[in-house]
Amino acid sequence: MNEPLFWLGLSLCLVATSLTAVLIALIPVVQELSRAARSAEKLFDTLNREFPDTLEAIRVTNIEITELSEEMKGGVKSASGAVQKVDRTLINAKKQVESAQTKSKSFWIGLKTGLQAWKDYDKS
Repeated sequence: MNEPLFWLGLSLCLVATSLTAVLIALIPVVQELSRAARSAEKLFDTLNREFPDTLEAIRVTNIEITELSEEMKGGVKSASGAVQKVDRTLINAKKQVESAQTKSKSFWIGLKTGLQAWKDYDKS
């Protein structure tokens, strides 16, 4: 009867020793986890302080880019209108030049015909 009690006591002693060894090994792990938690807390505090400012700067930049884009669209539309006006002016000028050329040719043909008729009239 002594023998089973001895083995039970020895087993309990070994379990207690093993638990103690595990707890001793766990102490540095818990310390490192504590340090990591403090570092994470500092990081989160920094993000809480800096992130809103950064987001605001990004939002303002986005608004400025949108405004510049709108201004560029207006400038392009204005330039397009100016080009169309110049194009219409050139077309009108071309038509006027063609009309003037036609009238000029008609005038010279009429003058030549008139001179020829006058010469023919003088000869008769």
